[in-house]
Amino acid sequence: MIPKRLAVRARHAWPTVLMCAMAAALPAAAQHYPSRPIRLIVAFAPGGSVDLVARLVAQKAGALFGQTVVIDNRPGAGGRLGAEMAAQATPDGYTIHITSASLVVNAAIYRNLPYDPVKSFAPVTLLASTQNALAATPALPVKSVADLIALAKQQPGRINYGSTGVGTSGHLTMEMFRSQAGIQLTHVPYKVIGQTYTDLFAGRVALFFPTLPGALPHYRGGKMRLLAVSGAKRSTVLPAVPTLAEATLPGFEASTWYPVLAPAGTPRAVVNTLNRALVDALKAADIAKRLDEMGVEPAGSTPAQLAAHIKAELPKWAEVVKLSGAAVH
Repeated sequence: MIPKRLAVRARHAWPTVLMCAMAAALPAAAQHYPSRPIRLIVAFAPGGSVDLVARLVAQKAGALFGQTVVIDNRPGAGGRLGAEMAAQATPDGYTIHITSASLVVNAAIYRNLPYDPVKSFAPVTLLASTQNALAATPALPVKSVADLIALAKQQPGRINYGSTGVGTSGHLTMEMFRSQAGIQLTHVPYKVIGQTYTDLFAGRVALFFPTLPGALPHYRGGKMRLLAVSGAKRSTVLPAVPTLAEATLPGFEASTWYPVLAPAGTPRAVVNTLNRALVDALKAADIAKRLDEMGVEPAGSTPAQLAAHIKAELPKWAEVVKLSGAAVH
């Protein structure tokens, strides 16, 4: 029979023993990572730029891992749904997340997010960035940004534009444009990007601000006009299309970027393994060529660089939201 005093000591010792065992298990698990498929939550629907970049890089990274990277599209609420799911996932490296600049934009748009863009995630890498393109339905009688602004001033509020939701790059870039141009436009949010394109082609919405990877195939197919791009310089894949700054709005610049994140608490060794594979995937000649054709600029940052980028972008986009007049919910 165990003496009562020893039994009490043993009982109190169990939590410490368990904690030590768990701590010892983490490095061992990290050494064998990944030993099964990895789930990549994509915050937007198939066909958008986040999805296109995710699929391209995930396939190459999976080959480097020796494991399949399974794409799990979770569109909705301007990227909030996917981010919330990722933040609540087990922090073991088998669920990761790719989103857009909406990660920080939503922090300014929504007062009560169910996650924190900094505290809820372990940054993995800033994968890449791209520009938005000001797209117009062929039915709209404009051929330039100046034409569009003149028409919008003649018909305040009567020209509408589509986006994939409040806080997305398309929504906020259009709000920036509308504000700086001094015009009134009506916002029509959609749940999925495919429907936005369909209604733009049919003339049910007049304008859209998609990112280049999604816009280029439709533009090349003659389904819409591209009046300008939103970056600081012209895109190499659209050299004839001016920037908004060149067209009519000096100083205008907006781009979107694609961070890869893991849930907070993911072991550092696992994060580093993810980072190496994703950065190596970006460096592959076939991936670099395809990204360039899509109008995407690869980045491939360290986790620390992405963490610093997110923190720097939070106040920047909070100010953009304020100046643009976008509603806060």
